[in-house]
Amino acid sequence: MSGLTLTGAGGFLGWHTRVAARANDVDTVSLKVGSSFSAPRAAETVSGTERLVHVAGVNRGSDAEVHDGNILFATQVADAIRRADEPPQTIVFANSMQASNSSTYGMAKAAAAEILSRVAEDVDIEFVDVLLPNLFGEHGRPFYNSVTATFCHLLARGEYPAVDHDRELTLLHAQNAADLLLGSVSLESQASLEHVETVSGLLGRLTEQANLYRRGEVPTVASPFERDLFNTYRAFAFEGHMPFGLARHADERGSFFELIRSHGGTAQSSISTTAPGVTRGDHFHRRKVERFTVVSGSASISLRRLFTDEVVTFQVSGEEPSAVDMPTMWAHNIRNVGAELLYTSFWTNDLFDPVDPDTISEVV
Repeated sequence: MSGLTLTGAGGFLGWHTRVAARANDVDTVSLKVGSSFSAPRAAETVSGTERLVHVAGVNRGSDAEVHDGNILFATQVADAIRRADEPPQTIVFANSMQASNSSTYGMAKAAAAEILSRVAEDVDIEFVDVLLPNLFGEHGRPFYNSVTATFCHLLARGEYPAVDHDRELTLLHAQNAADLLLGSVSLESQASLEHVETVSGLLGRLTEQANLYRRGEVPTVASPFERDLFNTYRAFAFEGHMPFGLARHADERGSFFELIRSHGGTAQSSISTTAPGVTRGDHFHRRKVERFTVVSGSASISLRRLFTDEVVTFQVSGEEPSAVDMPTMWAHNIRNVGAELLYTSFWTNDLFDPVDPDTISEVV
């Protein structure tokens, strides 16, 4: 893949798609639609790109706003393709499984798919229609993107959500959706990536995860769904929960403190030494759960959410043991700021795989 053009790059799924592209070392160019659309500029943007992914959509508002907004965005994308000197090789539409029902949103998405399919046929390019279910993932907007985001937001604030209408949901993590849109995984594998859960079952899982995590414990992350759900919750709990203080027990023999309690799944622990003034890390993970615990020395741990400039920094020391968990899709590093050798424990929920390390270089 030599290039990616993306609509809706600033939204929830758009952000996740940019992360997945960055992990594959693919540059992303944003295509503005809606009131910011400029036909000449859009044509220039899409010309020569290998893959155009249309994510932007309207799923909240009046019936007219939902219908007209989705039709407008698709029409603008189609216009850009027709005007391009060199049309993209492939256009991918982030459609919805609701496209087959009679809701205003579903009918609007179906009509948008028809507009994009028609232009693809007219200019002889590939059209990929990806029917997505309920998406969940890190940094979704509560009360907007998904019920998962709403539950996570409330639980992280110490509140207890209620289920007004229980039903079955087909859930797909946003990173898996991004992989489908980018063609990193085949559409035939989509069903294997989805998870069916009731709203009450989802709340029960998240409540259990939240209760354990408040104590600094890692819940069961044995399955990809449990891991992705926990990573989603961690994104909402990050600011108010880091770092975790660890109880230190000391007597004349020395001291002892517990690093981590994990309730299930694979895990790997390691210890590193870092010389004074040296920085380790400067990378991010898409799915890995990772905990840093300084056991001796003084360190500065810095983190930055991808595609933002704000850096969060924690000062930690082996004198007062504490743990910091690395949120997924945040660049992070650890620097020895003391005069002595720094000893750090690293814990991850997976066994390191050199073929698929889930460790992508990114300077904080």
